[in-house]
Amino acid sequence: MTLRRRTTLLGLAAASTLALAGCASGAAAGGQGPDDALLQVVASTSVYGQIAEEVGGDLVEVTSIVTSDAQDPHGFEPSARDQLTIADADLIIENGGGYDSFVDALIESSGSEAPVITAAEYSHDYPDNAGHDEEAAHEEDEHAEDEHGEHAHIEGFNEHVWYDPHTVAHVAEEIAHELGELSPDDAATFTANAEAFTAEIEGLEADLDAVAATYGGDQVFVTEPVPVYLIEAAGLTNATPGDFSEAVEEGQDVAPATLLESLGLLESGDVRVVITNTQTGGAETTQILDEAESRGIPTIAFSETLPEGQTYISWMQANIEALSTALAA
Repeated sequence: MTLRRRTTLLGLAAASTLALAGCASGAAAGGQGPDDALLQVVASTSVYGQIAEEVGGDLVEVTSIVTSDAQDPHGFEPSARDQLTIADADLIIENGGGYDSFVDALIESSGSEAPVITAAEYSHDYPDNAGHDEEAAHEEDEHAEDEHGEHAHIEGFNEHVWYDPHTVAHVAEEIAHELGELSPDDAATFTANAEAFTAEIEGLEADLDAVAATYGGDQVFVTEPVPVYLIEAAGLTNATPGDFSEAVEEGQDVAPATLLESLGLLESGDVRVVITNTQTGGAETTQILDEAESRGIPTIAFSETLPEGQTYISWMQANIEALSTALAA
């Protein structure tokens, strides 16, 4: 265990002792806790929280830990309250693939034994893809766990799987399955809700097919790999040098040669759209945006967390519409 991990866990344990005492005092004073009649679902981000709400409906209470664009799940530092939330969960949903490893830290420190759905495992690109094997889907997959039991970053795997509607459909089905295991009397309701949700996913896929029919093969530059699944589903080509998007994602400087190569791509006139991430940036991203503006190349920004007031479906619809509009410009 690294010093930072040990410190985080010790800090959470100490802080949770105080928080538990505070909660006990609140209860004695008439404070209200979670509705015991509802299944408690905890999601790492509001994206998965909203999907859980669609599937669980009025039978679940969903808490999302990361909800703001100002919070980057890659480096999120959980609180004692987050640990208590995980401890009370009946079902936990995480992205996995190293994206939200704070969830694994919270599970370890809280001692939670709630079932965990790891969305990354339902991607067709996930190594060994246990999520699509009916027998393996409900077994613990240790392929991507490090020596501490955390889901570590997988080299060459794009962990931003919520931008792949097909993967999200499988995640919704698994949420319905796990909720049905927890509350068998309501299993049919969860299944029906998941089927209604996946029907809307099919609508997203139809919209992406329409983009592909018109613009398939066109080149797109993404400063950070968050939306790559979506642009690939739209039949578009990611022209970004891998070293550029990886450096931006990791918060590192882009090598001068890689920056020159990237600027050259924009100069060539082959790139139709530049896509940025609202939660990452830097001097090199600014240079790319300035170059795109000077050459009349449309730019759009995608986020990692669900915008306020949006559902997963409406959010992805807006992203697809923005992409289509930019391509048509």
